[in-house]
Amino acid sequence: MSNVLEIKGNPNECVRKFFKHLLDSGKVEGIFALGKQDEGFHYLLVTDSAKLDDIYPFTPFMPENAANLLSRLTSIKKFSKRIAVFIRPCELRAFIELVKREQATRENIIFISPICGGVLTFKPYAEGNLENALPDYWKAFSKKENATGIRPTCGACEHFIPLNADITVFPVDDSCEFYLNTPLAEEVAKDAPGETSEGELDETTFAPVMDIRKAEKEKLFEQLNLENFGIDGLIDTYGRCLGCHGCGTVCPICFCALCTFDAKENEFTPALFENELIKRGAMRIPPNTIFYQLGRVTHMGISCVGCGMCSDVCPADIPVSSIFLRVGEASQAIFDYLPGKDYEEPVPLAAFVENELTDIED
Repeated sequence: MSNVLEIKGNPNECVRKFFKHLLDSGKVEGIFALGKQDEGFHYLLVTDSAKLDDIYPFTPFMPENAANLLSRLTSIKKFSKRIAVFIRPCELRAFIELVKREQATRENIIFISPICGGVLTFKPYAEGNLENALPDYWKAFSKKENATGIRPTCGACEHFIPLNADITVFPVDDSCEFYLNTPLAEEVAKDAPGETSEGELDETTFAPVMDIRKAEKEKLFEQLNLENFGIDGLIDTYGRCLGCHGCGTVCPICFCALCTFDAKENEFTPALFENELIKRGAMRIPPNTIFYQLGRVTHMGISCVGCGMCSDVCPADIPVSSIFLRVGEASQAIFDYLPGKDYEEPVPLAAFVENELTDIED
């Protein structure tokens, strides 16, 4: 049986106390977590415990999927010193997918991840109302319900309990429970403030949350009705795409330095425009926006973690993340693959298995 550390205070205070212990004891050299600086919320890398008041790790807001940032920090070279990283379950799963693709390195990282109630969309943040939405969010969290205003894929997420986290954090009333899942967690938590006892996270207590999430996902998929999408559905949904490629920019699995859809050789030349205009008489600029969306879901669907970043940044309000979640789960089911579950399990599209998919007819 593992140990659980209980620290008194509100969620952000509890984690700050633990971070202070880690920094002051020299058990880590830095903290990576969500914080508030220059009147905005951003991910911060903190090495001075005096700066921990800037850290707000439990704020239900995701300015960027942190896997993207950790990939930039570790893809070329691992952290030379130990860093504690506080990220949400979907971000941790995305990071593991990037490790598999040799786009990130996990050495010298202690992963701390919360039981996740989802994150709010960008709308309240952009309107300056994020902090006003927090009381209702935490009230719903305490009642094990979905909060109003969270991302649609958050409301449908069944993986709100972290996988592969060294430490799982669960806010309970006026304290936080830190579940020490690995020997590394036991090591760094030694002499931390709070009370330590034997205990393991009882996942059955979250059955009501799971039931709500499953029902929400079923409702989301029914509304999409992808089974009857067809070419008309593609045009109706993706026809309003502006071609900004923002969804690809924020996607943690879209890591190519130069996307093939942004490459000059794939741009329409005057000759191609002329040929198309001869056939059609008129065409949209930029072209191939639907092809871009189909290309993305083909490449990234197998590793989609449903973080919802793509929909949140879409200026045309296309339900990109909901579509990715639906298509991704269908393709993942074929291979019995859950992205971010196992560091050692190869990505299906990057692995050759003889006699695979033999039940598919020619």
